[in-house]
Amino acid sequence: MTSAQIAQLAGSYRGRSDRYYVSAKLKSDPLYDAVFEQLKGSTLPLLDLGCGLGLLAFFLRDSGLDFPIQSLDYDERKIREARELTAARKDTDLTFAHHDAREGLPEHHGNVTILDILQFFDPSQIEELLTLAAERVCSGGKLVLRSGLKDDSWRFKVTVAGDFLAKATFWMKAAPIHYPTAEDFETILEPFGRVTITPLWGKTPFNNHLIVLEKA
Repeated sequence: MTSAQIAQLAGSYRGRSDRYYVSAKLKSDPLYDAVFEQLKGSTLPLLDLGCGLGLLAFFLRDSGLDFPIQSLDYDERKIREARELTAARKDTDLTFAHHDAREGLPEHHGNVTILDILQFFDPSQIEELLTLAAERVCSGGKLVLRSGLKDDSWRFKVTVAGDFLAKATFWMKAAPIHYPTAEDFETILEPFGRVTITPLWGKTPFNNHLIVLEKA
């Protein structure tokens, strides 16, 4: 995404803090380009869990991907913002709904993304969510995740501090509970297909990794 596209997308949000967040996120975080690379060329519908302000959906649209996207998040305020922006942009095949992933997932058959939310679930909830998500990935589809991984690195310590700061400033509605390890993802997801785990911290100090499940 070009600097002009970033400025246009960030400027389309109403709140000053949202505009600053979106601009900074797109300039410093490699997440959205990484997800685009995983999903480009696909025509499968996408289920995006933990969508926040809808940034992934809008980024993918502005990057030329036009498959249907169903986005869910626990934060009602962010869902309202995403819906209003969808209407203003006149985007089609984008839906945003308030939903708690602890209550299960809707029916879906395609690709799935889960980005930066697993730290708010306990171990049993993580296993259940990953299993439900993997079951909704169709043959030839992908489950694309980004998560901070628990390890002994300084990046992990910064990740934990950053998540508690997000709760203290009310950007996130909950404090982190548990961080999965790379081995957790492999154990849960490998029965469903091929799993790859790669670092994805870019210009950030956080211990973020991209986890991709591919179904043959």
